[in-house]
Amino acid sequence: MPGYLELIFKASSSMFGAWRDCSACGMELSKRTLLDNACFTWIEIFLFFFCAFLWTQVRQGLTESLFRPLAQRWRLMPKDADKMPESAWKLVFYTMSWSYSSYLLFFCSYSFFHDPPSVFYNWKSGMSVPLDIAIAYLIQGSFYGHSIYATVYMDAWRKDSAVMVVHHIITLALISFSYAFRYHNIGILVLFLHDINDIQLEFTKLNVYLKTRGGGYSLFNDILGNMGSVSFSITWFWFRLYWFPLKVLYATCVSSLQSVPNIPFYFFFNALLLALLLMNIYWFLFIVLFVVKVLKMKEVNDVREYEDEDKAAAALRMARGNHSKADDAGHHNSAPGKHVQNGIAKEKHL
Repeated sequence: MPGYLELIFKASSSMFGAWRDCSACGMELSKRTLLDNACFTWIEIFLFFFCAFLWTQVRQGLTESLFRPLAQRWRLMPKDADKMPESAWKLVFYTMSWSYSSYLLFFCSYSFFHDPPSVFYNWKSGMSVPLDIAIAYLIQGSFYGHSIYATVYMDAWRKDSAVMVVHHIITLALISFSYAFRYHNIGILVLFLHDINDIQLEFTKLNVYLKTRGGGYSLFNDILGNMGSVSFSITWFWFRLYWFPLKVLYATCVSSLQSVPNIPFYFFFNALLLALLLMNIYWFLFIVLFVVKVLKMKEVNDVREYEDEDKAAAALRMARGNHSKADDAGHHNSAPGKHVQNGIAKEKHL
């Protein structure tokens, strides 16, 4: 596997060379390439929209019949009870999808993970897609179609929700176009490298919600949440910032031209993958802030959330400060020693 410097050098050289040699590049060539190579059937388009609608219905059904009753049974705090069904749903889906991707990569005859350049071996325009990979594409593509709607209308709105919508659109574009142009082999590898972090993220968030259930404190869920946050931080870097660029981007930028010199939409797909890498780096900044917050406060929270609780706490501290001032004014004739003792007690209380 190449290193970062080799990736940067060879990828930039390959892209510059491809751009220099593409004298006919432009809208006309793009239109002709799209018509000549894109392969979609009306049945596949129908199945995409049907399954996207089905995911929405399944999520609503599980939320009303399972997730919300569990939140009530566990007596979660109101703010946690509202967010728990979203995390539970995503944990169920990403566990299923990542398990299937792992099955395809490690228990079938595909060698894409250990030999990334093989994703372009024997590539042909309009080649048939193996049924097991087509099923994975239908599951993932329809889910991200559902997720665009869900992020806006069903999920809790966070600081990065707008970026999340862009992420879902880019991911759906990658899934759709990679299937249409028969780049499905590299697509399975991309999905495998990204889904594992979503499992760990939602697992951690669920344990954060559960550690304060019933008005008490659960040490077990707190430990699980801390373990999940550590593994999430490590695997995010390892899968998305190490394996993804060095396996996927090297294969798409360098190896693709070696196997298919005139590969269709070379710049378009690599631009989308680079945008995905930039968003992974952007979210990694949240992870760094998250780790710093844990080290300082010894508490696991989602730093993407709007700090409504912090504003309420600040208002409470202000109210306490005003009360302390009034209390000091009412007792200005007290003995100096007693006045200092009261001040120390208030400071400790705050």
